[in-house]
Amino acid sequence: MRLIIDQGNSATKLYIINNGVIADSVTTENDEMLEYVRKRITEDVFDAAIYSSVRRQYDKRLINVMSRKIPHIVCMSHTVHTPMSIEYRTPETLGYDRIAAAVGAWSEHPGRHLLVVDAGTAITYDLVSAQGKFMGGNIAAGIEMRLQALHEHTGRLPRVASDGELPHLGYDTETALRAGALRGVAYELEGYIESLSEAYPDLLVFLTGGDAERLAAIIKRTIFVDRNLVPKGLNRILEYNVKI
Repeated sequence: MRLIIDQGNSATKLYIINNGVIADSVTTENDEMLEYVRKRITEDVFDAAIYSSVRRQYDKRLINVMSRKIPHIVCMSHTVHTPMSIEYRTPETLGYDRIAAAVGAWSEHPGRHLLVVDAGTAITYDLVSAQGKFMGGNIAAGIEMRLQALHEHTGRLPRVASDGELPHLGYDTETALRAGALRGVAYELEGYIESLSEAYPDLLVFLTGGDAERLAAIIKRTIFVDRNLVPKGLNRILEYNVKI
């Protein structure tokens, strides 16, 4: 089995991979991660692990604990080898989640041009060529961030929930804000798809992240929705670096 650790700013997602399939997953607060991993690696036998963190400062205590039980450990960085070539001019600034999601999508459909969209706090739009090159991409504000910014940077607009009625055109302030944020992102995504499809006619679109499902329900195009692109990609990167 393999252990995948994807550490965010406040919480960490952990995945157990068994025979290439996600067998279990759990989300913990960062301050609880060490004890959870300590308990899990005592109960189960792991051949390898990969540890990715948005902080880019890895918990040495966690690495020490894992190293006692797990023979192969990879800490994600811009120098770690991946199945794709990175054409980004500043690979050291490229988010590990963007790399992992791209690798995850590429592993599903190698040999095709891919648009990989991660719709979370921020939204990333990344292009992978059919030759397996990460060509780069764009970063935009996510749905919740847009709603929060409209509230914080105006005098009277309220902070509305992203869940609720979603008309095409708002009929009051609440629905106008919600539709503006959600449908604005959907139209933005459709614009990327249309524009890139002109240059890459066989383009496949992958959508992941916390807002993937609700955006997919709005968009009238064929897309692949996969909430697990990042752990799938991290697992593929682990396989690429560790021969088990």
